[in-house]
Amino acid sequence: MRPMDLLKVLSEVERGSLSPEAAVERLATLPFEDLGHTRVDHHRSLRTGLPEVIYAAGKTTEQTVAIFASLMADGVDVLATRVDAATAEALQRAHPTAVHSAMGRTVSLRQTERVQEGGHIAVVCAGTSDLPAAEEAATTAETFGAKVTRLYDVGVAGLHRLLAVRGELLTAQVVIVCAGMEGALPSVVGGLVGVPVIAVPTSVGYGASFGGATALLGMLNSCSPNVTVVNIDNGFGAAYTAVLIARAAVQGSA
Repeated sequence: MRPMDLLKVLSEVERGSLSPEAAVERLATLPFEDLGHTRVDHHRSLRTGLPEVIYAAGKTTEQTVAIFASLMADGVDVLATRVDAATAEALQRAHPTAVHSAMGRTVSLRQTERVQEGGHIAVVCAGTSDLPAAEEAATTAETFGAKVTRLYDVGVAGLHRLLAVRGELLTAQVVIVCAGMEGALPSVVGGLVGVPVIAVPTSVGYGASFGGATALLGMLNSCSPNVTVVNIDNGFGAAYTAVLIARAAVQGSA
């Protein structure tokens, strides 16, 4: 439940158009709903401004579908990440308007009105192999209301490709940069823009990339002071944080 939804319920009670008993029924699942296997956090939006997100990896299809339905009934925007093909099919069968990103391994469902409070986020990736993390980030940001500009395959091996899109980078309030190998791209981007850069090391690369550890360590040692780093392949975490930063930037300029 979002703050505006709670305010609406309280206003209806105050006006007499909603009985206290009916209000209690609407709020019965706050702060959480116990599904037996999962305690769904319906209070998350009230505390943080964004709803709980389903990490589908390690969950059964049935568990993910049940959690998705619980969040959907609360009226929030719903997102499941790391969704396999079978679970995605089951979710779309249960909720035909849900959108599946096979590349980003997400299933999303927008239920709230689109507003401009989400800000503008650029999602950049070094190479095509980094697309799974980049698309997870882009879908997450879009699900929670941000405008997203995708700038893909602009790695440092061909720096002219990045310079060609610098104008688009400069319009964003936050930039997410996904890169594997040696992880150099976020530092370069950080030197081109005056906004926060959230670096996502990916598990792309040959042996000594150590499954993304080399990129992670390189990004943590970035000489660009506006670069911060999330965990390996964590496009979701980068986007969740980017949305909060972009929203604060929009509200601060209002």
